[in-house]
Amino acid sequence: MINFQQVHKAYRVNGEEIPALQPTDLHIDRGQVFGIIGHSGAGKSTLMRLINRLEEPSGGRIDIDGEDVTALDANGLRRFRQQVGMIFQHFNLLSSKTVANNVAMPLQLAGDMSGSQIAQRVSELLDRVGLTEHADKYPAQLSGGQKQRVGIARALATRPKILLCDEATSALDPQTTASVLQLLAEINRELNLTIVLITHEMDVIRRVCDRVAVMDAGIVVEQGAVADVFLHPQHPTTKRFVQESEQIDENEQRDDFAHVQGCILRLTFQGEATYAPLLGTVARETGVDYSILAGRIDRIKDTPYGQLTLALTGGDLAAALERFKAADVHLEVLR
Repeated sequence: MINFQQVHKAYRVNGEEIPALQPTDLHIDRGQVFGIIGHSGAGKSTLMRLINRLEEPSGGRIDIDGEDVTALDANGLRRFRQQVGMIFQHFNLLSSKTVANNVAMPLQLAGDMSGSQIAQRVSELLDRVGLTEHADKYPAQLSGGQKQRVGIARALATRPKILLCDEATSALDPQTTASVLQLLAEINRELNLTIVLITHEMDVIRRVCDRVAVMDAGIVVEQGAVADVFLHPQHPTTKRFVQESEQIDENEQRDDFAHVQGCILRLTFQGEATYAPLLGTVARETGVDYSILAGRIDRIKDTPYGQLTLALTGGDLAAALERFKAADVHLEVLR
């Protein structure tokens, strides 16, 4: 659906070219929820706004659904943007218009539907986001979560193929964030809508995305399936995000484990293997004793996963390691 070929962006400041996005290749499949994560200034907003040409690329090619959007003229760009919805961090609702009128605005601007058709479409959208009873209210009368649901309804008004989410949950509390992410996941499944979501929170990526790109200083430093990137981070920036998300301090762990005897390893389980009684089986078969030093069990989107850090002592250590390797788990020997 979205293909970047050596796309880059630089801004001219006081006669000097300041790069915001280095030459980037990126591929996003149709129907995916694709996350872009990075700290402030990493270039993630620039990258996303290049998709609908709110930012003009300095070079490279952007293909959307087989069309080179970098070659579009003003009329072509206007037509293309009707296929791309966008929701914003701070909602960007018009305070002087009701909820219904905010949702209706893209349809009125498009100019290809009658008043009754617009009213029917607005009614459908407000029902979909659970705001039917708030149609005649103004944004100031709504909570943050309700405002963002209005923003989602407005973004879906023209039946877009792509939905861009610019830090859509960072202004919301955790409970409201969870409900908005659930709504986005439902919309993705029901409409097969391609969603590009930028955030600085790893938990948002974990809950809703299929694939993720990690950015640092205008460069995509790591990308892949969320489970692979989240459970086996390779780049220091990705590792930092995971540690912040899990509240892990590797230095503290290293100090805590310094006095622990035996072989220290980390096991990563995914899917049904998460619930298999592997530790007890291996201990009985090989005679090793184990201590659980750290652990977590959670979900990445719809897939359960678990990670355990263990210390093994006694018994047949080599046989235990081979038994773990033969099972449906990922093994890392830490010491």
